[in-house]
Amino acid sequence: MQRLRVRLSRGEELKFISHLDIMRLWERAFHRAQIPLAYSEGFSPHPRISLAAPLPVGITSEAELMDILVTRPVSPHWFSSTVSQQLPPGIAILGVYQIGLMLPSLQSQVRYAEYRVEVAAEKEAEATKAAIAALLSLESLPWHHQRDTGQRSYDLRALIDELEFTEWDAPYCTIRMRLRCDSRGSGRPEQVTSALGFSQYPRSIHRTRLVLATDK
Repeated sequence: MQRLRVRLSRGEELKFISHLDIMRLWERAFHRAQIPLAYSEGFSPHPRISLAAPLPVGITSEAELMDILVTRPVSPHWFSSTVSQQLPPGIAILGVYQIGLMLPSLQSQVRYAEYRVEVAAEKEAEATKAAIAALLSLESLPWHHQRDTGQRSYDLRALIDELEFTEWDAPYCTIRMRLRCDSRGSGRPEQVTSALGFSQYPRSIHRTRLVLATDK
């Protein structure tokens, strides 16, 4: 048995594909590449594949992580080369390396997600910087989010670790965000821009990094 960690990117072509469909895409690619996948036990065995943090629909990324268990050792280089030939445009393998079988699950190790968010600039650069500073100075920020299962209330400020104004390119500005992404909650970039006073949904949201407990 061998455990491989794969770093991935997802581009514009696949940003509106659901998490379930992405997992099916990977299973088909592994099957065509004849990867010796390990399967779970029970009445409905499934490949032992896990993503660190499912990417929300509409978001691109250069930082996705996936763990895969295979029944016999394979070369990370061979794995990357063989599987890449089976992938459609818009998704790519950026790196593959072997990790220990007994390490904690990938999902349990995620702590933060970092984003580059481009949004229509409704105020000048200095006013945007002031709005960021004001939000970061808050002790708490009660927030309500309507979901299919009803309204959810929580402290949005507790989900924000870092915010930084990085670029002004009228009519857009770019904000770097580091948001919590763990069992206690996950920050959503579009909610942060709303809290900063932007009325429009971001033009683009791109995940640049997933921060694991081992990265600290």
